[in-house]
Amino acid sequence: MKITSVSTPSIQINPQTGAAAQAPAPAAAEATLESAVLQPARAALRALPDFDAARVAELRDALAKGELPFDAGRLAGLIQRFHGNGKV
Repeated sequence: MKITSVSTPSIQINPQTGAAAQAPAPAAAEATLESAVLQPARAALRALPDFDAARVAELRDALAKGELPFDAGRLAGLIQRFHGNGKV
């Protein structure tokens, strides 16, 4: 997944005239994203791949060979806990 700073402009309808008008972009939010503090982090994130394909292949092979333990019940419990539907 790639994260971009592109935002879609919002459109507001004027109820009195029925005409569409573009809302101004929130300049403060854009200025915050472009601040000197966040620029290095954004550059580092852009340099990262979407996912590590080699690591995924390595884990898939280890799982297929039985070298990587897998507990389906524990995974189900963690998913339930994450979504707030159970206590593990």
